[in-house]
Amino acid sequence: MRVCVLGAGIVGLATAWQLLQDGHDVTVIDRAAPGAGASGGNGAQLSYSYVQPLADPSIWKQLPKLLLAADSPLKLRPRLDPLQWRWGIEFMAACNAQTSRESTAALLTLAAASRLGFEAMRAELAPDCDFSATGKLVLYQNAQGLEGARRQVELQRRMGSAQTLVTPEACVAIEPALAGYQARIAGAVHTPSECAADCLKVCLALEQALRARGVRFLLGTEVQGFEIRQNRVAAVRTGTAGAVEADAFVMALGTASHRLGRKLGSSLPVYPLKGYSITLEVDEAVGAAPRVSVTDSARKVVFARIGSRLRVAGMAELVGEDTRIPADRIQTLAAATRAVFPQIERFDDLSPWTGMRPATPTGLPIIGRRAAAPANMLFNTGHGALGFTLAFGSAQRIAEALRA
Repeated sequence: MRVCVLGAGIVGLATAWQLLQDGHDVTVIDRAAPGAGASGGNGAQLSYSYVQPLADPSIWKQLPKLLLAADSPLKLRPRLDPLQWRWGIEFMAACNAQTSRESTAALLTLAAASRLGFEAMRAELAPDCDFSATGKLVLYQNAQGLEGARRQVELQRRMGSAQTLVTPEACVAIEPALAGYQARIAGAVHTPSECAADCLKVCLALEQALRARGVRFLLGTEVQGFEIRQNRVAAVRTGTAGAVEADAFVMALGTASHRLGRKLGSSLPVYPLKGYSITLEVDEAVGAAPRVSVTDSARKVVFARIGSRLRVAGMAELVGEDTRIPADRIQTLAAATRAVFPQIERFDDLSPWTGMRPATPTGLPIIGRRAAAPANMLFNTGHGALGFTLAFGSAQRIAEALRA
């Protein structure tokens, strides 16, 4: 078939890659360059085995501090936006044990397929993307957080994940760069199989490979609407390329999916969770900067080594499509880096970045057809902070849906 993929982030490009593998004639449309949205400066972690959804029962106890503390990693700016309020209400409704268990199971299944898809792509393309498979530590500062982690580890163990709870001393043995922070660690979850990579480099490598194999790219091209004939999308309307026809379409436009989905009669519960990152050049000496990926659960900040750089990312703000980068949020990430890894000294160039993670209330992405939308429009959106992790598994599900 002729398939038009709307979106050139990691989810859209992985979809284009899988569809090309299936023999389809693929076109990719995006208003910006590949990886320019939420993919470009993301947390860089490929979290295949530890996928605890943000919608978790523990949020209820944390909520007052998360909303009121000046340096809180979670920020809400109420707006006259029905989607924001509806999303927030549905998110809090999802913060229960049963929904969290069901979401965890679904995410682990999708992540396992995504790992295989990513590895198959790497085997074929060998992209220069600073890939590493050094594992991950999720740090907890108190007994209460550690007990919650114990329950999540047990839940994921029953679903096939291999993780262990480790002591502060074991954390330092696994990652020597944590020695200066050991006194603040109550314990951690260690997942040896986790990976990291530079998502932007993966996006650029995929673009190059897809172009070389005949995929058509229409970049700098905004999707404005659709031409519907007999309850099917005949074409997408764009401002610069006119009407682009295809047999099937895949919407992988991140946070823009909600607005465009409504044009097709489908209201997608996708809202931007604004996040930030900094990227530092670090000393290559052992113990100076981490090689193992680290997540500080209290600060909701992740650290991932990508080559000679350290990517530090975090925070979740419900503030709409606000692309500004306040200095205090970048300072918060820098302060977190100094606290957890006091040996790091180079803070002269932080490469500040912000991105709008397309999130659903439950944390589960929307993949495939929707009842109210035309049958030849498939959706691949709402991956939140797990877009990089889930991209290739989601792409496989889109390909399977097209075969049906």
